[in-house]
Amino acid sequence: MKGYGVTIAGIGRYAPAGILSNGDLEKLVETSDEWIVQRTGMRRRHIASPEQATSDIAIPAAKAALEATGRQPSDVDCVIVATATPDYLFPATACIVASALGMTGKPAFDISIACSGFIYGMTTAASLIRAGAFKSVLLIGAETLSKIVDYTDRSTCVLFGDGAGAALFERSDEDCFLGSELGADGADPTVLYLRGGGSRLPFNTNGKADRSAGFVQMQGQAVFKFAVNMMAQSSRNALARADLKPEDADFLVPHQANARIIDATVKMLKLPPSKCVTNIQEYGNTSSASIPLALCDAVADGRIQPGNVVVFTAFGGGLSWGAVAWRWGSARVGKLPQENIEPERPAHIVPA
Repeated sequence: MKGYGVTIAGIGRYAPAGILSNGDLEKLVETSDEWIVQRTGMRRRHIASPEQATSDIAIPAAKAALEATGRQPSDVDCVIVATATPDYLFPATACIVASALGMTGKPAFDISIACSGFIYGMTTAASLIRAGAFKSVLLIGAETLSKIVDYTDRSTCVLFGDGAGAALFERSDEDCFLGSELGADGADPTVLYLRGGGSRLPFNTNGKADRSAGFVQMQGQAVFKFAVNMMAQSSRNALARADLKPEDADFLVPHQANARIIDATVKMLKLPPSKCVTNIQEYGNTSSASIPLALCDAVADGRIQPGNVVVFTAFGGGLSWGAVAWRWGSARVGKLPQENIEPERPAHIVPA
């Protein structure tokens, strides 16, 4: 039986109005704008308000992706949310998002593989459509990482921001999915993890919560070495499945974790910097939202054009990694719903 093709019909994004600049961080921890820029490439981050949960920022991004295509929520067959910061351990945040969009009764589920989430989600959404299970899948990468960051820990608090990006995948005569590579190694979860809240360390242990267990923890040097090697390797492998090489790629859209990681990955792939899409200076590390946010920027400003070969690559907690090679179609960036357009303001930071 002949398989179906898949394309991305529309994309959308949302960034909270709260802004946390490097100057703001200088007031919280011992750091400086120069130190942060040199080591991370970041200049500011968008931060959700205290009352905003992950579903609250996923919904406008999803609406924008639908607006880009003229589709209605009833046209969508399935909703997937990739997130490391769900509203609750359960139910899945995707269930909440789907109902808020008017898609009650449609299948909805989360992917919890941290910063690799959008890559895993792209592979899942494309596979479901190519197999004939669905005609359309709405994939959203959304994070409120500010809720799990210790703003007294310089090694992590300068890195993370909040945001959401969405893509509507649809059945197509032309198959834009060229290849994928996914992997994981859970031998040492402590390299990058959130220690508390799961069955290994419930927050209700001994009737008293361990507050420090609710913050992201990371072994920076180990993550750096792992990230560069695996993003480069998975990118090569995803392209190879379409009989392509790194030099055949028109653009690389990497997870926006750290400018040094991105630069090292580009060098390993022997790509010119002009082929790499980055917006880390604006958003920081938004985990599963970073790739769709960067994609939206590159499509909106005209860099990525129909027919371009685009490689998406990421690494994350797990440890996990992956890449997707994609031939870009004619998708555009949808407009944000008017009710979600807010003037920027200083971020409200909850002290540790």
